[in-house]
Amino acid sequence: MVSMIPIKKLKNGFEMPVFGLGTWGMGGKSEHDPNNDDQRDIQAIKQAIDAGITHIDIAESYARGYSEMLVGKAIQEYDRSGLFIASKVHEEHLGYDDLLIAAEESLKRLQTDYLDLYYIHHPNDEVSIEETMSAMTKLKDTGMIKNIAVSNFTIERFEKAQAATSHKIVANQLHLNLIFREPERKGLVEYCQTQDVMLVAWRPVQKGMLSGANNPLFETICKKYNKTPSQIAINWLISQKNIVTISKMGSKR
Repeated sequence: MVSMIPIKKLKNGFEMPVFGLGTWGMGGKSEHDPNNDDQRDIQAIKQAIDAGITHIDIAESYARGYSEMLVGKAIQEYDRSGLFIASKVHEEHLGYDDLLIAAEESLKRLQTDYLDLYYIHHPNDEVSIEETMSAMTKLKDTGMIKNIAVSNFTIERFEKAQAATSHKIVANQLHLNLIFREPERKGLVEYCQTQDVMLVAWRPVQKGMLSGANNPLFETICKKYNKTPSQIAINWLISQKNIVTISKMGSKR
């Protein structure tokens, strides 16, 4: 297994591939789909790894954990140390004990004994951030997770979370692409770049809207650089400081 994807590294030493495989929809969406073609999804994950994609992004909420099970089956024949596996805890499981149990269950489904990156998927104001981060700190201290991350956090929420743990929060996963620019307007892009945090952009081609050259400027850029619209959209993200991205793919083409 040889990674063909470049790596980005923060000043604090944390590093991750600039591009990863998203798994939303594998096994179902918010619920497990009993009619899902599991072998197709497992094969897609294997094809991605064989093509050099080592970063796999999942969440316990994807198909109620079934996506994690599919990833767990797909990665068994590969060297775990060469993979970068990231998952996310659901906002209903942010209490101390619930979070520890959720992490353990994710590891069981993935058939691995650690996660390279573990996100708080969404904030939950019904649970104190201090309680949540105490559990995340415990997970890192015990080696169950290598790094702590958050997802969909504003600057204010991020800073409160960081203040509640002695460990560096290394990433914030946010919706960002050439169409959806809210993290720029809210200062999140600049914040991540100045505070040594990785911004992991999800939905880089905006549900396929950026996969077609649908305006003259885009067509000109694609022609000039001999790249597809998706390549341009993804490169716009990963060419920026401290920004990496993930995208769902089901086949080689």
